[in-house]
Amino acid sequence: MKAPFTGGCICGAIRYECLAEPILMGNCHCRDCQKATGTAFAAAILVPRNALTITGDVKYYDVQGDSGGIVSRGFCPICGSRLFGKPPIPELMGILAGSLDDPSEFQPVMDFYTASAQPWDYMNPTLPKFAKLPPPNNAVASN
Repeated sequence: MKAPFTGGCICGAIRYECLAEPILMGNCHCRDCQKATGTAFAAAILVPRNALTITGDVKYYDVQGDSGGIVSRGFCPICGSRLFGKPPIPELMGILAGSLDDPSEFQPVMDFYTASAQPWDYMNPTLPKFAKLPPPNNAVASN
């Protein structure tokens, strides 16, 4: 996926542009992401937070992540579209792939939190699998 890339919510009240290449693209199968997305996993793109410009009034819901840190899930208060995730690392931001203007650009490089994956979820057998978060040295760059 090449920068810049753009996206937004269903109703158009929130738009974003990212000027940096993704740090990582992957599928999170944790129970939190399953509940937040209403399906088997969250297809997520991790980017530098300072490369992301957001217009509109994003609302955030905070939860305690597996690491013990606070994870903030961003959504549009008008249409309810889930757009962002702020991990406990302040320099990073997650973007949900379905919110991209061109979601076909999403190229996941791993599945993580597969210990929580649902038995009915078919995962791409060619992607590396991690029961929880991958160790930092296994975080494969997506580009």
